[in-house]
Amino acid sequence: MSQYDPKRGRRNNDGPPDLDELFRRLNQKLARLLGAKPVGGGTPEPDSKLALKGGALTIVGVLAAIWLASGLYVVDAREEGVVLRMGSYNRTTESGLQWHIPYPFEKVEIVNLTEVRSIEVGYRSNAKNRVPEESLMLTQDQNIIDVQMSVQYDVTDPKAFLFNNAANDRDAKDIVKQVAETSIREEVGRNKVDFVLNEGRAQLAANTQKLMQTILDRYGMGVRIAKVNINDVQPPEPVLAAFDDAIKAGQDKDKLRNEGLAYANEVVPKAKGLAARLLQEAEGYKQKVVDNAEGDASRFKQVLPEYNKAPKVTRDRLYYDMMQQIMSNTTKVVVDQKGGNNLLYLPLDKLIQATNPGTTLSTAPAAASAPAAPAAQAETAPSGASAPSTSSSSVRGGGREVTRGRDFGGQ
Repeated sequence: MSQYDPKRGRRNNDGPPDLDELFRRLNQKLARLLGAKPVGGGTPEPDSKLALKGGALTIVGVLAAIWLASGLYVVDAREEGVVLRMGSYNRTTESGLQWHIPYPFEKVEIVNLTEVRSIEVGYRSNAKNRVPEESLMLTQDQNIIDVQMSVQYDVTDPKAFLFNNAANDRDAKDIVKQVAETSIREEVGRNKVDFVLNEGRAQLAANTQKLMQTILDRYGMGVRIAKVNINDVQPPEPVLAAFDDAIKAGQDKDKLRNEGLAYANEVVPKAKGLAARLLQEAEGYKQKVVDNAEGDASRFKQVLPEYNKAPKVTRDRLYYDMMQQIMSNTTKVVVDQKGGNNLLYLPLDKLIQATNPGTTLSTAPAAASAPAAPAAQAETAPSGASAPSTSSSSVRGGGREVTRGRDFGGQ
């Protein structure tokens, strides 16, 4: 049986295919592809070297295609690709399907520009996990405080971020953390403890963010500090209670000051209004007195010519007017006793009751037993009396004085 007999190696039609037959057919196909000539007009006899060369070229072509395809990469819209050629910067690629010369000639580093990275200074994960080596800081007035902060940042320049980041951390967290510690310690050292603990947190965070950005720009890191959060500022544990008492005292001080201001805002306007009212009343009284004085002066000037014409008549009229004005406001009752020894009856009990209700006079029965005198005998001072010279006895009852005059002379 010939070596190339197609029936060789076959037992029947149902048996497995002969491996030699399969290899022979494969070599024939390769020979046709590579241009081998048939021997004697029959089936082409493949050259073993040529077939081996064709197979190697095919494998090399497949491997070359795979190698070239490995240079394809996709850049997301939030990212940028940095192409490195033989380890040095070559170009920056935008989002989309991109290609670079495959390894080992070129390499691509994908940098996410929108990812917000964060670091923690003074604690880890939560406030209870303190790191005293990072959180304890010294203020301007030589006080120690515990500061916990977090920093959020992103990448603005992927080339600078990759080439100027000498740390092992891919996200440059180590450098940013060291810059954050340096900046917060500098800002705390510039301020006093009361400012840092109370009203200065926002300003402290803003100044720290500005200082960090300045340092990172000087380093050329290609990083933007998005936000600095001062999570907690408090004294160290051994003196925390004393600081809490001091803060409470300061709050009480502010409360009392606010209450005092509120009271002042309530009282001062009332006092100013009262003062303005008193000033207006004083001005009114002043104008009234001035007007009265001017009226009296004018009246005196008008009376003076009449007095010069009839001095006695004018003097008597002035005297009577004055006496009437005085007697209308006094509590004394003046009666004339010159005419005789008639007994005068006055209702003293009623006068006392009218002045002081509920009181009685002990001498009321004796006065009641005396015969009543005619009311017509009680007369006022004569019109011609210029100055009353009296020898009288007075009886006071409940604030009203009764005078029995003996002599009233007239002028």
